[in-house]
Amino acid sequence: MNSKQISAFIKSGEMTRKPVGDGLYIRVQTPGKASWEVRYTVNGKRKFITLAGGQYPQVTLADAKAQAAVIKANAKKGIDPKAERQKSNRVEIYTVDDLFVDWHAGLCKRLKHPNVPKRIYEKEVKPYIGQQPIDSVGARDIRDIIQKVEESGRPSTANDTLMYCKQMFNHACKLDLAKNNPASPFSVNDAGGLEKSRDRALSMDELSKLFPILRSYPAAFTRDNYLAIALLLVLGVRKNELTEAKWSELDLVSQLWHLPAERSKTGVAITIPLPTEILPWLEELKMRACGSEFLFPSRKTNAKRGHISPDTLNHALSKMFGKPVNGGTRHYPNVFAQANIDHFTIHDLRRTCRSLMSGLGIPGHVAERCLNHKLKGVEAIYNRYDYLDERREAHEKLANSLIPLVNSDSRLNN
Repeated sequence: MNSKQISAFIKSGEMTRKPVGDGLYIRVQTPGKASWEVRYTVNGKRKFITLAGGQYPQVTLADAKAQAAVIKANAKKGIDPKAERQKSNRVEIYTVDDLFVDWHAGLCKRLKHPNVPKRIYEKEVKPYIGQQPIDSVGARDIRDIIQKVEESGRPSTANDTLMYCKQMFNHACKLDLAKNNPASPFSVNDAGGLEKSRDRALSMDELSKLFPILRSYPAAFTRDNYLAIALLLVLGVRKNELTEAKWSELDLVSQLWHLPAERSKTGVAITIPLPTEILPWLEELKMRACGSEFLFPSRKTNAKRGHISPDTLNHALSKMFGKPVNGGTRHYPNVFAQANIDHFTIHDLRRTCRSLMSGLGIPGHVAERCLNHKLKGVEAIYNRYDYLDERREAHEKLANSLIPLVNSDSRLNN
């Protein structure tokens, strides 16, 4: 077919494909519009492919014949143009940041909390090798990263950082983006060491020293942080469950907090009773939130999230132990050591809550449900009772024992 015959075919309104010659076809699927196709054979299979670059007449007959000749020549060599086109449409994965995005997309489908590896990558890995080409990252780069984390006094995070680096570069090897995994030679002994189960819980004597110290350093430990510590001790919830809480979850009239399943670590929703004694804390937080939907709104105007960072409380506590945070230049003395308070973490407050409940004579199964722990064994299968009334009484008892320590602040006594 020549150009005149092709134009006549298009105007005829016939919806079909017609051969032009040498494997080139003109195809009409929409009245008045035609596209070029090439028939080729690769690995014994006959296929059609639409030429890229536009329809007729944007792609002239001469250009279409030239493209068809290249396609057929490559097909004889076993190169499938459709497969090559799919390769060219792939998202380019060149830097470590590109690799993380591709790897993390898979995690989002499998993990309940994919933000954990994302947070560790963005804080511990990205600043050092995020913009490097994947094949340029070596074992010494990985060693520098995990040593820096370990030297900052976060052995568990160092181990997690190493674990995620191994997984991420294994992903690179699977995709043929790297010949070897630069993190594979390292073990936990090179990072944070073998982790032991923590059993740290603060005593009432330590708590009686803790709150006056926190009140004495409002610049290092803000009022919001102070109230967060008190709530964690009384309610026994996990840190992120509290710091990401929304006012819409709380019913201050019924004194109930409906923690949804998607924010619960166990994946099961739970209703948490709110003791009467802590309602003034919540009312103060609501006033301080200035209309935010979160109990603890972000303190940065350009923050990506509406609530405070997952590290906010950790950093504030670190300051009180005399540790500089994020390269900060302002140093505080280790005021807790001066008061004979041994090192503890935010998560240890949850264990402290459980220990204090035992000391108050609260039955173990009730205390476990207060911490939203799943019941075990046969009891988990048959016991569907949620102990709401018993849990309310347990939290009230605990609140009554802690209120004198927390509310020594004159602002709450007025």
